[in-house]
Amino acid sequence: MEDLQLNVISRQEHSISRRDISENALKVLYRLNKAGYDAYLVGGGVRDLLLGKQPKDFDIATNATPEEVRRLFRNCRLVGRRFRLAHILFGRDVIEVATLRGHHEEAASAKQQAASRSREGMLLRDNVYGSIDQDAERRDFTVNALYYDISDYSVRDYAGGMEDLEQGVIRLIGDPETRYREDPVRMLRAVRFAVKLDMTINAATAAPIPHLAGLLRDIPSARLFEESLKLLQAGQGQQTYRMLREYGLFQQLFPLLSEYFTEDFSSQTEKMLDLVLSSTDRRVAENMRLNPAFLFAAMLYYPVAVRAEEICVEGGLSFYDALWLPPMTSLMSR
Repeated sequence: MEDLQLNVISRQEHSISRRDISENALKVLYRLNKAGYDAYLVGGGVRDLLLGKQPKDFDIATNATPEEVRRLFRNCRLVGRRFRLAHILFGRDVIEVATLRGHHEEAASAKQQAASRSREGMLLRDNVYGSIDQDAERRDFTVNALYYDISDYSVRDYAGGMEDLEQGVIRLIGDPETRYREDPVRMLRAVRFAVKLDMTINAATAAPIPHLAGLLRDIPSARLFEESLKLLQAGQGQQTYRMLREYGLFQQLFPLLSEYFTEDFSSQTEKMLDLVLSSTDRRVAENMRLNPAFLFAAMLYYPVAVRAEEICVEGGLSFYDALWLPPMTSLMSR
């Protein structure tokens, strides 16, 4: 992992105000700090506040372990196996607290069993704790390695994230291929952040994506489903889909649809994708409700219709009857 250079931006030098941070997040930050622990607002919350946007979530990092956090908060539950996290519950509002993470190499030398990898280099378990410097090295993108310190209201920048925010660049920390192999979902996140924040992906960060896209096949389907909702239902679904295709990532998420892709985006399937995603983007802009089932049903309509027509020819059934035959349920596995 590369050596990072700390830059501390004092309260007078940045635009973050506590008025823009959720009251519940502030409660957690202050209680951790009062109990003698380090407490930082981290990641997307800091990034969005610096960009003048309203964060969707306020995540916190601390040197307290999950068990120590639970002892401080009665309204806390511990979640996750791959990443052990503390969720502080305020009704429907959930403040996520993560312990600062350390290096796997040090854990291995100490014979800890808190982290493990697959043969491809993907992290299977990751509960190695460390310092804020180590945690910053473990973050994915420079713009997400920014820490708002509740003790003095400064912003700690470990990876040049402030400069990348100003220049509109999405850049991975460390060697891109290694970081993608650790967690292939980072490729999806690079595209999502680039579109969401109207930024460009750094050339070195983008270069390995096409030939590593196939690693997504090793990610559990439940996690890919959640990621696909973030990608396609956040208000920039059509643009995100186009960029995912450019890097060969959409084809890994929806291999059945990729069978109908053309160079000029002219197939019925591609026209439906553009239509349903642009419609979804419009509904998000108008604060209307979304139904993931409808989104995926519309996206998959033409492949289903093609299979139904094949069944009509093979079995002499009507199109409507063919749609409801059990073989349709195994369409995705063809």
